[in-house]
Amino acid sequence: MEVILTVLANDKPGIAESLAQKIEQYQGNWLESRMATMAGKFAGIIRIEIDEHKAPELQKGLQTLRDIGLSIQFELGETPEEPVDVHSVEVVGNDRPGIIREVTEALTPIGVNVIDLQTEIEPASMSGGNLFKAKIKYTIKEGQPIQLVTEALEELSPDLMVDH
Repeated sequence: MEVILTVLANDKPGIAESLAQKIEQYQGNWLESRMATMAGKFAGIIRIEIDEHKAPELQKGLQTLRDIGLSIQFELGETPEEPVDVHSVEVVGNDRPGIIREVTEALTPIGVNVIDLQTEIEPASMSGGNLFKAKIKYTIKEGQPIQLVTEALEELSPDLMVDH
């Protein structure tokens, strides 16, 4: 069976190691993860494969990591009903409040499901402002051409560059 862990803590050395040791202690197999540090906080999501009889033991064992400041959410994973094609798009433009809302509002009506979203801000050398960058992995409703995604995003603003 698969388990999904979400982890939040004040950032410090050894968080990933503590998680890996605990998962191995209960014969879990760390399949994939995404981890980041932002504003002094560590955040992570981890997908684990584990024997169904060991999962409750792991869940209980992870509670001991609260002693070192980790907040851990334990959820059973779900197997997707059918394989889906994953597409990606990059968006770059002048940063402004609400840009993520604009992007997601443009994608939802055409049947896009965002499965991975990475954003960052960096100084724009020419304008003196900030440049917004997003990398989006997504699936789209069957029968919808991915060109609709490009068109929907390009309609948001003339300064927005979209690359599939």
